[in-house]
Amino acid sequence: MVLLHGAGMDSRLWDAIVPELARHHDVIRYDARGLGRSTLPDQMFCDVEDLGAVLDYFGLHTAALVGLSMGGETALDFALAHPERVSALGLVGTSVSGHVWPQDAQSSAYATARSEQDAAALAELELSIWASMGRMAPGGELIETMVTQNAHLRIVSERHFQQAPDRDAEARLGDIAAPTLVIHGDCDHPEIGVIAERLVARIPGARGQLIADADHYLPLRTPEPLTELLLTHLP
Repeated sequence: MVLLHGAGMDSRLWDAIVPELARHHDVIRYDARGLGRSTLPDQMFCDVEDLGAVLDYFGLHTAALVGLSMGGETALDFALAHPERVSALGLVGTSVSGHVWPQDAQSSAYATARSEQDAAALAELELSIWASMGRMAPGGELIETMVTQNAHLRIVSERHFQQAPDRDAEARLGDIAAPTLVIHGDCDHPEIGVIAERLVARIPGARGQLIADADHYLPLRTPEPLTELLLTHLP
């Protein structure tokens, strides 16, 4: 089982669920390039290729992929590019390539923070929009620390991120062959719910599950129900 975190996060996202998952599966989690403890990129890179390199490093032809947000997007794109290498998908609060996000004040503020390389503003936006349950909710202190530490790294690494212009998983969801579970929290950004409904409707055989009392950071907010769902779903 390979765990893929979201943008502005790192592998600490999975701290609360790895011990139980590891009792039943071999679990791999890594920091995406340019985040956490990974090396800052100095050339263009592709997250899908990086995932393939991780599997190759461990000698894995196939694996179950669990991805949150950006990590779920990477997992979907990898499953479309290499269907024979994905045994199952767990998509948690996921985004999807090709999805057109609403243009609003939030997206404008994100664009401004990136263009001005304002790490403090980017971290504040991340916490207010995606960690809406706040610092006092479960996992709040780690979430705040992780997001703040990764904000500057994210600004640097995203400049080197290469996404193919024709990368559009949303238009190809019917081609996903792996058994798929789609999970999101009831306190997450509304657009995540829109994406979740679309994934369940278009991926053959996909199941959807809403978790109560969780924002975007489900593995830290509600580790027990999330772990139970993943263990039930994954081979």
